[in-house]
Amino acid sequence: MARRVHQPLEDQEFDFILSMTTGPVLAYFCGSWPKALDACRAMDAIVAELTAEYGTRFTAVRTDMTRCPGPTRRYGVTGAPTAVLIEGGEAVASQAGPMTREEFRRFLDAHL
Repeated sequence: MARRVHQPLEDQEFDFILSMTTGPVLAYFCGSWPKALDACRAMDAIVAELTAEYGTRFTAVRTDMTRCPGPTRRYGVTGAPTAVLIEGGEAVASQAGPMTREEFRRFLDAHL
């Protein structure tokens, strides 16, 4: 069964999702400013597709950098979009910038 993509509205909700999730979490950080919108929307579609494809291998969390500044700083995110794979609260891999579906698959396969 595929997990849905969570969208926390604040730092505490992001932390709650991490605390309640077993296994890896794919946090992909997005921005709402004009230069980030198109790339982040493209990532939304790719992550939704991969979440369904990979099923329970990871939990996806779409994180708005403005609404969740704590996790953005904690994981060293400086631009959008950025994907961070988190296990046990620690970042195990990250990739900044937009990725194609195949690049995203390679990123996940290398670290899951």
